[in-house]
Amino acid sequence: MTGAFQDDLLVVDDLVVEYPSKGFRKKPFRALTDVSIRIGQGETLGLVGESGSGKTTLGRAVLGLAPVTAGTITFEGEDISHASRKHRQKLSRDLQVVFQDPYTSLNPAMEIGDILAEPLTIQGIGPTESKARVKELLDHVNLPSDALHRQPREFSGGQRQRVAIARALALSPKLIVCDEPVSALDLTTQARVLDLFLQIQQDTGVSYLFVSHDLDVVRHISHRVAVMYHGEIVEQGPAAQVTVSPEHPYTQRLLLASPVPDPDRQEERRANRRRLLDEQRASAELAAAGA
Repeated sequence: MTGAFQDDLLVVDDLVVEYPSKGFRKKPFRALTDVSIRIGQGETLGLVGESGSGKTTLGRAVLGLAPVTAGTITFEGEDISHASRKHRQKLSRDLQVVFQDPYTSLNPAMEIGDILAEPLTIQGIGPTESKARVKELLDHVNLPSDALHRQPREFSGGQRQRVAIARALALSPKLIVCDEPVSALDLTTQARVLDLFLQIQQDTGVSYLFVSHDLDVVRHISHRVAVMYHGEIVEQGPAAQVTVSPEHPYTQRLLLASPVPDPDRQEERRANRRRLLDEQRASAELAAAGA
C-alpha cells in the first residue's frame, strides 16, 4: 500500500510505560522505552513484533489502558496522555478498538443487535436512529439482517470478528486500534477480514494502528510499519521497504520466520534464518571481545 498522509491524527512522542514490581524497593518493570510513532488521517501503521515485545502495551497506552510514565500521546492535536475517565468516554466516539478474540470481547448473553446498539446508547443516541445505524453496520460488514436477534455463539470466528468490527465502527471513529484481530482465525478467514478492513478504510477514511506478530499480515494492510523489540521501536518506514528489505537484524529474523506455502522456499527460509542468526551471533561476540 502507498500514499501520502500529511495531517497527523495520532502522535506518540518518547513514550515510556512502567508497571510497579512486586517486592520492597524493587525497580518498576519498563514495558516501553522512548517510543515514537505517527499515524496520519486515513493511514494504517502496522506495529509488528514477537510476543512480549511491547506492541500490545503501546495500543493499550493509546486507549488509556496502560499508565504513561513519560512522553506524550497526542490525538488530533490534544494531549490525551493522562485523560480522565470522563474525557475518555468522549474520546470513544473517535477512538475505538478491535481485540484479538472476538468471542471473549462480545457479551455472550446479549443479542447482536443489542451489542451493536450499546455504544450508541451510551453516547445518548435515540432508539430510532440507533436501530437504523445497527442495520447499516451489519450491511457494512456483510452480515445478514437476521443476525440482530442471534447471539455470538451462533456465529463462526470470522463472523464474530465482523460483529466486533461493526461495534468499533458504530460511532464512526477516526482511529481504530486493532490488537491482533486476525491471529485467531484460519488463513482463508484472515484474508477475508483483512480485505474487509481495507474496504472499510476506503469507504470511511478511518485510520488503523494495526498490531500483529505477522509481517505478511502487516504488509497486506499497512501503509507504514514500525517494528518493536524489547519495548523499543527498532525500525520504521514504508511497508514495502520494511517488510521486504528490512535493515535491522531483528526485522530480518522476523521476515525469515514468516511461513510460506511452498515447502522448498520454506526450507530455504529456515536455512537463511539459521545462517543469519549465526552471523549476528558471531558479530556480537567479536564486538564484545573488542570492547
